[in-house]
Amino acid sequence: MKTKRPKLDLFNSLSRQRSFQVLVFIGVLYILLVTLELPFVFKTSLTSVTQDAFNDVVSKPFILQSEEELQEKEAPIRPFNLPRKVLNQSLYGYEYKSLSRLNFDGIVVNTSSKDGFLGIQKSAIEAFDVGKKFWVELNSGKLEILGNKTALNRTESCPHSITLSGDEFTEKGRIMVIPCGMTLGSHVTLVGKPKQAHPEQDPKISLLKEGQYVMVSQFMMELQGLKTVDGEDPPRILHFNPRLKGDWSGKPVIEQNTCYRMQWGSGLRCEGWKSRADEETVDDQVKCEKWIRDDDNHSEESKTTWWLNRLIGRTKKVTVDWPYPFAEERLFVLTLSAGLEGYHVNVDGRHVTSFPYRTGFALEDATGLSLNGDIDVHAIVAASLPTSHPSFAPQKLLDMSNRWKAPSLPNGPVEMFIGILSAGNHFAERMAVRKSWMQHKLIKSSNVVARFFVALNGRKEVNVELKKESEFFGDIVIVPYMDNYDLVVLKTVAICEYGVRTAAAKYIMKCDDDTFVRVDAVIKEANKVANDRSLYIGNINYYHKPLRYGKWAVTYEEWPEEDYPPYANGPGYILSSDIANFIVSKFEKNKLRLFKMEDVSMGMWVEQFNSSRPVEYIHSLKYCQFGCIDDYITAHYQSPRQMMCMWNKLQHDGRPLCCNMR
Repeated sequence: MKTKRPKLDLFNSLSRQRSFQVLVFIGVLYILLVTLELPFVFKTSLTSVTQDAFNDVVSKPFILQSEEELQEKEAPIRPFNLPRKVLNQSLYGYEYKSLSRLNFDGIVVNTSSKDGFLGIQKSAIEAFDVGKKFWVELNSGKLEILGNKTALNRTESCPHSITLSGDEFTEKGRIMVIPCGMTLGSHVTLVGKPKQAHPEQDPKISLLKEGQYVMVSQFMMELQGLKTVDGEDPPRILHFNPRLKGDWSGKPVIEQNTCYRMQWGSGLRCEGWKSRADEETVDDQVKCEKWIRDDDNHSEESKTTWWLNRLIGRTKKVTVDWPYPFAEERLFVLTLSAGLEGYHVNVDGRHVTSFPYRTGFALEDATGLSLNGDIDVHAIVAASLPTSHPSFAPQKLLDMSNRWKAPSLPNGPVEMFIGILSAGNHFAERMAVRKSWMQHKLIKSSNVVARFFVALNGRKEVNVELKKESEFFGDIVIVPYMDNYDLVVLKTVAICEYGVRTAAAKYIMKCDDDTFVRVDAVIKEANKVANDRSLYIGNINYYHKPLRYGKWAVTYEEWPEEDYPPYANGPGYILSSDIANFIVSKFEKNKLRLFKMEDVSMGMWVEQFNSSRPVEYIHSLKYCQFGCIDDYITAHYQSPRQMMCMWNKLQHDGRPLCCNMR
């Protein structure tokens, strides 16, 4: 037995060694398997991306990384974790289930702030104060009587065209009433003759010594908002002022501007020089055309360049110089037309100026044309006018059928909430949306919820009709402040608040009431992103610079930086619920910075959120900013007729196709 013991110990030792080696081998194999699993996960993720998404201008999602990228993070706030509150609160003493909870009560303005956000914060508080008074008056029932009285006057249709002779125009006080305002394609033709210049001693035109005078010949043609503000001078939506003689420059010029509540905007002054090549155009037309000036030395081509072109045999570029379009005692034919981006003026068949639409005014607001100054009017014709006014004839535009009522909010969370920005008097636009893409099965089944967000209108009768519309269709959320273009950003905050607090949605989408939305395509795009990622989807602008002049002019006080943050164009973009909840929380704590351009504001807020958690930015041109392209996800600037046409094509052809009619 003693001789066999060492052999047995040796055998046991070898067995233990082999067992240990087997365990080590298994451990190494396990580590290798775990390590090799990662490439397969990435492969599955990559192959799930469709070829269409890959072919977009930015083919891969743009991820802005943060310093906390490698730290452990909580998952985005999911709808199930959000408090669900039913919007049926008592506000300003009245209970109304479709009133937004967003308000500025208790918000304190930081007067020590010196940036441009202070002004918009003050404006918001003032707008909410005025809105509160309007809302209390609206709920008192007194305005219902006003609405019933004015309804009788709104049943008549407006004429498609108006023609007045010079004498008829003079008898009417040189004002032509355009009952239903203007619309895209409307135009006014004026046949007139400027008068001879006369002596003028008005110091507003020229600083004169006693006994001095200047010779003046000028006239003013104005589109006015006769029905915009009660009890005040009507705003001048377009002030067109040719000065043949008497301008301080001593040269003939044309000035254009707007004026609201005695406050003039920034003027457009045409002095005979063509607009710069880098200046924004209006419907591809320059703002100012060139005409012959007596001080024009044609400096654009030097003598050296002229001789060089002659030597090499290059023909001189032929240019046509036109005189100033108006002359004393000379008959002219002027046509003022309404385009997509602004007003265009042609004189004797030649384009002279274009004036971009100013924010705060709509074409339908131009309900009067006024002419004053040194001019004899021979005739005036307004044509291609709308036959009904959406603000004053909503009963003709709204189809009060139960078929178009919105489904009730479901008891549980929804996949997506779509907030649609709209104006109080956009009855036709809202009705077209209800009859088109809001009929999608995802919305009818309440898997997706869509609501219009509307502020109060300056015209009391519009608010009466809006409240009736809201109570019937159940798809309007009234944000109780006085509507103002610079405060549209407040509706966006209200959309976020409703989306996370009331609809408890996984995704929040914002669009406009002239945006056609392919609901299924939007959901599909959002679902491409993993559930644990924060997302921001749309037609995203990178490194865009503020415009310091023109329609979208931004002062350095409002935005001191040279670039905007990355932002998605306003007609249609998508957020994950955690970003929306972040925005609402910041607003309620009075820490949300506001900017007058709501899409830039959203980009700024997302960038701030991105500093603590990376956001997946997904860009696609299929979220059309201007008009429509085939295979769109969203299409902007769609008229009510186009909305219905696009919906019909989507139903019958099964493909997203555009409609060209207005």
